[in-house]
Amino acid sequence: MGLSFTTTSVMPRICILGGGFGGLFTALHLTKLPWRHQPELLLVDRRDHFLFTPLLYELLTQEVSIGQIAPAFDTLLARTGIRFHCGEVTALDPQAKLVTLTGGAGQEVLTYDDVVLALGNEAPLDLVPGARDYALPFRTLDDALRLHRAVSDLEASDREKIRVCIAGAGGSGVELAGKLSDRLRERGRIRLIDRNPQILPHSPAANRRHAERILGDRGVWIDLKTSVVGVAADAITLEFQGIQEALAADLVLWTVGNSRPSLLQALSLDLAPTLQCRHDPNLFALGDCAVPFLPYPATAQVAFQQSGYCAYNIWAAYHGQRLLPFTYLPLGEFVSLGVGEASAALFNVIGINGAIAAQMRRWVYLLRMPTLDHQLRVAGEWLGSLVNDQVADRISREAEPMTPK
Repeated sequence: MGLSFTTTSVMPRICILGGGFGGLFTALHLTKLPWRHQPELLLVDRRDHFLFTPLLYELLTQEVSIGQIAPAFDTLLARTGIRFHCGEVTALDPQAKLVTLTGGAGQEVLTYDDVVLALGNEAPLDLVPGARDYALPFRTLDDALRLHRAVSDLEASDREKIRVCIAGAGGSGVELAGKLSDRLRERGRIRLIDRNPQILPHSPAANRRHAERILGDRGVWIDLKTSVVGVAADAITLEFQGIQEALAADLVLWTVGNSRPSLLQALSLDLAPTLQCRHDPNLFALGDCAVPFLPYPATAQVAFQQSGYCAYNIWAAYHGQRLLPFTYLPLGEFVSLGVGEASAALFNVIGINGAIAAQMRRWVYLLRMPTLDHQLRVAGEWLGSLVNDQVADRISREAEPMTPK
């Protein structure tokens, strides 16, 4: 295994660990600030692509392409001055200011002046027996492709019904239920399971009510106050009011809980509201991995907003300016409930449902994509697809035989 050692240059080096919403947008914000001495910006991620997670569900129904929601970092960062390093962060030494990466080319050690932790969270598959072996998480592009292959295999089988159980009725579970019910249609038997007394427990009431109605209309079974206590190759065991029951299942999806990356479990983080570590002023953290230390939900919206504060506070520390405490502004929530169906709660107050909410969700998310170049490319592809669909629909209608009067 090779070992390379990258030394620090004269300019300050800022190393950002994690290329999700928190990490990537922190890096992009840092490029736009008026630096006295332009820093060297390094972005590190174990995958070679960014993932726009709010639209990951649309891959299952082919409403988006992989390139639209998972662009390569090399392409995204081509004209930004940010250097990308692909590798797994396997060690962090804050005292020596060293980061160790492990990848296909061996080990690489990076030095830094400031480091930003934006490593996110992982799916906790050890909560119940069998989950790690038989349940599918849904967080990454690989997860989505694995689910797509599994569903395709079931669709190609001679099963009359395809039984899908989804553990967790939060946003991820509800959106999966909507998309899979659209994809499987009359063959699907979708079951949504949650130990809470209601779906979307942290969502605005308007979104919850609309989701309950739409999922009910689509025949999705919802088991509330119910816990998953075991997963097998072809079954799932549920517990309701102390009584356990095993149900047949062709596919079990796991959307429950969060687990901190192992690298961070041994790291003591005492974060100030400025996202800066109190005992290490050169260390910042944001996004999902900061959730245990700051009272904000683990969502892309929080990470996106924190990225602006994090970038500014790093810049302010170098320029003798006061650091700003992060203030979260809830802009609202979109919930996709199938193809062309969604619910929106703007500022968690104004409710919009149906096709209008679905289109609004898509174009608002377009504006949240990382760079202008990528936004323009995706917008062009979406508009082209819309025109093609309209032309195909018109040709189909014109080709229908006229009914004699």
